[in-house]
Amino acid sequence: MYYFASDTHLGLSHGTDEIAREKLFVRWLDEVSVDAEAIFLLGDIFDFWFEYKRVVPKGFTRLLGKLSELSDRGIPIHFFAGNHDMWIRDYLATECGLILHTAPETMTLNGRRVLLAHGDNLYIQDLPMLRLMNWFFHNRWVRRSFATLLHPDCALRFGQWWSGKSRKSKALSIGFRGEEEFLVKYARMRLQQEPIDDFVFGHIHCATIYPLGEGIEAIFLGEWIEQPTYATLDAQGRFALHTYQPA
Repeated sequence: MYYFASDTHLGLSHGTDEIAREKLFVRWLDEVSVDAEAIFLLGDIFDFWFEYKRVVPKGFTRLLGKLSELSDRGIPIHFFAGNHDMWIRDYLATECGLILHTAPETMTLNGRRVLLAHGDNLYIQDLPMLRLMNWFFHNRWVRRSFATLLHPDCALRFGQWWSGKSRKSKALSIGFRGEEEFLVKYARMRLQQEPIDDFVFGHIHCATIYPLGEGIEAIFLGEWIEQPTYATLDAQGRFALHTYQPA
């Protein structure tokens, strides 16, 4: 069985208690590890993550310990950077054994050709301000200046403020918009370029499986702030969404 989750936003003081949310997510990881061929974490696992060469954010010890344990047991764990945790370096790979991805990836899983991505910077060609912001935050000189000019305490305090400000400026979740959803438009564009059987996205905080026709589906993973949701892909190549209820 393959497992997929995103948007836990650990460190965010909103909805459920952040420590309780971390414990719940760790419990889910522990339970699914029983039969997991691989686990995919599709972005915004942390509400803010900025990684210096020798400094990482305080906290998340339960999660990092569990990820290290599962990786040591031989379970592949794929971590896709989201817009809240884009500034990863190599810590999660070297210390926890995760497989890091900073761009969409297409993999064959149980006979299905699956495109996986967080989704934050896809299909934004008609949004110049978002394109500019995306360029700015991904620019290596901006990142280097941020790391060089600001003490870690100041940098992390600013990052957590910015992340919280971003979250307060919009609803936690919005209704799924069908064909108007920008990730649906992205999926249809990619289907014109190459054969893909399924898409798996995070980012929009909607949990739904949307049919694209001819047996192709777009799976949107939802969020863990108020409604913990994850997806599975079984041996027959069938995706399903689940609300997590601890055993």
